[in-house]
Amino acid sequence: MRLPVAFALCLLAAGCGSGDAPPVPAPSAADPVAATAAAHAHDAPAPTPLAEEEPAVPVIEQQVAYGEGETSNLVGYLAMPRDAAEPLPGLIVIHEWWGLNDNIRALTRRLAGEGYVALAVDLYGGEVADEPARAEALMARTAAAPDAVRRNLEQAYAYLEEYAFAPRIGSIGWCLGGGFALETALLLPDGLDAVVMYYGQVVTDRSRLAALGAPLLGLFAELDTVVPAADVQRFERLLADLGKEADVRIYPGVGHAFANPSGGDYDAAAARDAWDATKAFLRANLQ
Repeated sequence: MRLPVAFALCLLAAGCGSGDAPPVPAPSAADPVAATAAAHAHDAPAPTPLAEEEPAVPVIEQQVAYGEGETSNLVGYLAMPRDAAEPLPGLIVIHEWWGLNDNIRALTRRLAGEGYVALAVDLYGGEVADEPARAEALMARTAAAPDAVRRNLEQAYAYLEEYAFAPRIGSIGWCLGGGFALETALLLPDGLDAVVMYYGQVVTDRSRLAALGAPLLGLFAELDTVVPAADVQRFERLLADLGKEADVRIYPGVGHAFANPSGGDYDAAAARDAWDATKAFLRANLQ
């Protein structure tokens, strides 16, 4: 039975709570905020032609309250195929250090067009940075509040599970969001079904990484100064040693945020290959 409009209204009206899991720390690095700020010092989050690229099929989109924060509702951006006839796999989409801006909304629509209910979460409480100093402050504030991030991600998962009726759920993120995409999988080891992390902070604590239950696709850069290739290689070896299902790729000759078309390190060829790999990986593990 086809009920796309009623289904969307159900999602819009839904609310959800949080559990009692232990706190999850921010993505690990010696100083990820400072390193990210240095990498983006000359960038700007300007919308790009990629933000105008249409999804593979028409989608519906809307802002939704997907949970409760400390002082206000958690408001994200939801997109799903317009003609969805039944519950679809869900994706928790986690923004980079600029926040939930037009480029992330565009990526969310494109992911939805591949056959998902895609929920872009907001870790910045409605704020979006338009210059590096503001982004650095917002990222630092978020990194200093791991409990709030944990509750945010838990509620996003619960929203997709309980109100979108998603039979399988994955996480995907870029930069700041790439690290938290992995953290989501560690937070919900028995719940998440796939994780895609674009140049996010890796975890090399064996005891923590042992909890990973979802297949992982990691997309990294050889010249990344935020997440060094040596750390990625150690991460990859540890995943293999633990017997985890993981595909870790290091793109040669590119830097951090190579998939962000508004950044100075954007590399069209690497970005396209990573996007194709993302679609194939999600299709294999969620659909």
